[in-house]
Amino acid sequence: MSDHGVDGGAVDDFTAHLRYERGLSEHTIRAYVGDVRQLIAFAGARQVAIADLDLAILRAWLAAQTRKGAARTTVARQVSSAKTFCAWAARDGRIGVNPATRLQAPKAHRTLPAVLAPEQATSTVASVAHVDSDDPIALRDRVILEVLYASGIRVGELCGLDVGDVDGGRRVLRVVGKGDKERSVPYGAPAARAIDDWLRSGRGELATPRSGDALLLGARGGRLDQRMARRVVHAAVAAAGGPDMGPHGLRHSAATHLLEGGADLRVVQELLGHSSLATTQIYTHVSVERLRAVHRQAHPRA
Repeated sequence: MSDHGVDGGAVDDFTAHLRYERGLSEHTIRAYVGDVRQLIAFAGARQVAIADLDLAILRAWLAAQTRKGAARTTVARQVSSAKTFCAWAARDGRIGVNPATRLQAPKAHRTLPAVLAPEQATSTVASVAHVDSDDPIALRDRVILEVLYASGIRVGELCGLDVGDVDGGRRVLRVVGKGDKERSVPYGAPAARAIDDWLRSGRGELATPRSGDALLLGARGGRLDQRMARRVVHAAVAAAGGPDMGPHGLRHSAATHLLEGGADLRVVQELLGHSSLATTQIYTHVSVERLRAVHRQAHPRA
């Protein structure tokens, strides 16, 4: 990575910092490291080494991204990447003074996530409520849909569940989320029945020595792949007449329906595993939009 002055050693050390000290997900690490490589290459093309990074070069790099047509959300992430890298480099002695302390992220236009109406969510999950008990794939797919909607967990968290993470007596999942943070998430009776049927009649049919402790399995016995879980959700939502939606849409829907049902915002934050309440608050806007839509349709003076 020596082209354009990219310091591969610094990038490797920064990557290790993100992975082992910050505990970030591999997806976030790839995004941050990709941004930092671009930044260092941009600076190197202008004969600016890492030790000489300053606010002017950071702003010039971001301006170049904007001119290339980068979305505001992308530029906001690049600002975060630059701030994280510069703070680490300053602490590590690679930069004398952190030049990114005054770097500002553009205000991102926040779009409201698409959510299913409650009856659509019911139809989606009900489409696999009475599956063939002799078909292990059908039993597994029922668990995917029931648990994602019942708990609001992420698809990666679902696929990462082990059999021992299911507390059937209390109907609680032990979930390991972003940053290896662990939380307990309850689920309801329909999801409990789906899990019990899968463990009793389905999992053993697919299990092989490579299955380990994984709760959900693929057709060949390995831990269920996230892409397969996404395909299952997309197909079920489409069959129920809903919008094109994957597992994250079920997560959005679960959060919105919880709030509409009277759940406290901080309880929903804990269930979803959000580190910031501001992230959860977007679902209150979704709920308000739904209320406004119903009001417009139903009120004689709307």
